Amino acid sequence: MAADARQSPAMGLLKKLLRVLAAILIVPVLLFEEWGWEPLARLMAQLARLPLWARIEQALRNLSPWGAVLAFFAPVVMLFPIKLLGLLLLAQGHAKSALLLLLAAKLAGTAILARLFQLVEPALMDIPAFARWYPRWKAWKDKLMLAVRQSLPWRISRAIGNSVRRSWRSFRRAR
Repeated sequence: MAADARQSPAMGLLKKLLRVLAAILIVPVLLFEEWGWEPLARLMAQLARLPLWARIEQALRNLSPWGAVLAFFAPVVMLFPIKLLGLLLLAQGHAKSALLLLLAAKLAGTAILARLFQLVEPALMDIPAFARWYPRWKAWKDKLMLAVRQSLPWRISRAIGNSVRRSWRSFRRAR
């Protein structure tokens, strides 16, 4: 006897629950991307005014698809000793220094990866699996972020943030 092709109501509910849970867990990552990834990438792009940096960026743009994938290991390898130093500082009781070092490494790594992705995305799109899945991921992410931006907590936090920024600017001008 063939199995019923329709999904049971319990399974449908479970899938919906898992999707909601996944969305809740990934929203902080997406918010960091919006507030960190893009501004840090723009900051790194400013370095392209330096001749040596511009040549490095051009070399990255010219990478083959799999060379572009391999390029993502460079920041990991470069920052690994710094992260180990942070853990060593933590183990020796220097929690503040460790936290600052690890935070700086995280920001630097994110800035480098963000810019690197901007430079090699065209090459990555030549990899069939990436070309198939990245647009789907981006569409899902954009839909999720639209829902987050339309939520009441988001709108309230944005209004508060805008008010704080206006107050800060007024305070600075008054000085």
